[in-house]
Amino acid sequence: MSEIRKVSFPCGISVPALGQGTWYMGESARDEAAEIRALQVGLDLGMTLVDTAEMYANGGSEKVVGKAIAGRRSEVYLVSKVLPSNASRRGTQSACEASLRRLGTDYLDLYLYHWRGGYGFDESIEALERLVDQGKIRHWGVSNLDVDDMDEWVAEDGGDRVQTNQVLYNLTRRGIEYDLLPWLEKRKVPVMAYSPIEQGRLLRHPALAKIAQRHNATSVQIALAWVMRLPNVIAIPKAGLEAHVKENRASADIVLTAVDLAELDAAFPPPTRKRSLEML
Repeated sequence: MSEIRKVSFPCGISVPALGQGTWYMGESARDEAAEIRALQVGLDLGMTLVDTAEMYANGGSEKVVGKAIAGRRSEVYLVSKVLPSNASRRGTQSACEASLRRLGTDYLDLYLYHWRGGYGFDESIEALERLVDQGKIRHWGVSNLDVDDMDEWVAEDGGDRVQTNQVLYNLTRRGIEYDLLPWLEKRKVPVMAYSPIEQGRLLRHPALAKIAQRHNATSVQIALAWVMRLPNVIAIPKAGLEAHVKENRASADIVLTAVDLAELDAAFPPPTRKRSLEML
């Protein structure tokens, strides 16, 4: 097993191209032990970027993550998000402090503005910058912002310090390749791809199965390897079971061939025009 390839943020910090998502974790007490174990196995395997949000299970996901990283905080690149309804000057502060309590830590490595809401970008950026000054977050980024939103964001004072844009990206959701992905690549801002296997829905496609057989792999692994084929993309699949974490980890060692990529383009055509940014 080789080391997971790294992706660098504009600030110079590098993280694994394969991390761990936690959407839908923390929703059931009976699943908690397995979820904690899965996250810890992921850390052991080098998937040290862990992404969560105050929205996930109304804070329950952050609590699970907090238990999983207890005693291992220094190993983890920890990401959480503020809801747009909380993204005011005062609300961002309170939301971040609540997330820190649930996570059992005194700082976040990266704090993301979750999606566009009613507060002005200038107000949200000011709040994020204040958290940096206080040492409660190291850096910040955004999520679910399209090209026009990004143009507006970076035009605000301090807005060009954005470190990532976390968006929906997988074989069936390729719209960002037309304009958003090139916009981000030009500015060396990585994409963080959530739902990289479309919550499992795309895995029954025969094109994936055919390529998986060639690589002695699974369709999950091929779908993840495809997302990670680009140097500027970080995949954050969620896995609540140890076996699924190990399956995900193996995807980082798969190199898709030109033939593989051509077959996937034929099965899942890239965009030929602008599409509105999709969200789940």
